[in-house]
Amino acid sequence: MKPPPRLRGASGPRRQNGAVVSLPRALSKLGFCSRTQAEVLITEGRVCVDGRVVRNVTARVDPGRARITVDGQPVAAERKVYLMLNKPRGLVTTRDDPEERATVYDCLEGLDLPFVAPVGRLDKASEGLLLMTNDTRWAQRVLDPASNVEKVYHVQIDKMPDESMLARLQAGMVLDGERLVAKSASLLRAGTRTAWLEVVLSEGRNRQIRRLLSAVGAHVLRLVRIEVGGVRLGDLPRGAVRHLTPSEKAMLDVPVRAALAPVRLPQGRSAPGR
Repeated sequence: MKPPPRLRGASGPRRQNGAVVSLPRALSKLGFCSRTQAEVLITEGRVCVDGRVVRNVTARVDPGRARITVDGQPVAAERKVYLMLNKPRGLVTTRDDPEERATVYDCLEGLDLPFVAPVGRLDKASEGLLLMTNDTRWAQRVLDPASNVEKVYHVQIDKMPDESMLARLQAGMVLDGERLVAKSASLLRAGTRTAWLEVVLSEGRNRQIRRLLSAVGAHVLRLVRIEVGGVRLGDLPRGAVRHLTPSEKAMLDVPVRAALAPVRLPQGRSAPGR
């Protein structure tokens, strides 16, 4: 099998200015468009690297060194933006939906923003706090389980929970080969037939809360994410978006830096060989 072409800045696995990545990912990292959109532009022959048309979506490039143009216009790194969106129920967390359903990007129409991507996902039936950014490295670190960024949800269920149910959620269980667990689960308030729980997760799995509650015999009526890493949704209207404040951004940076901090060994100990 013929290897993908290596373009400018791709002579080694990593450069000082940045990692060597596929051309679609480079366009995404530069904040120009999504990877899916980039693949279309590339196959249509609209993307040039260092003056040469590139139609191979597997071509690799260093976005910090290569000169990339689309339709003859240079692609430069956009300013970094960090947003929160109060995602309404019924929107899918994707840019291009093959079923042509409404997406979270409908909430960004008319705003002067570079291309941004969601930091994680909320499924169609879920609502609440969704972070979005064009800083892909920051997003990946926030999502890394090692960063231990907690996410807080308020969940309405169709039954009255007891202590046994809450204990099972916190003890965790293996479902479909995955171990799922809630860091904490507590009763917020209860009515005659339904109740609201506060559930805290320190990792994100596909439909994790819904799967856990289904396993203990409860059906989710509403699921609202209200907090990520100490950043709270607050009174942001449904469907509205705003920039994170410097203090909110700093709150999310703290666990990221902690996750990247080198492990300090006790004096007299040495690190094991690789």
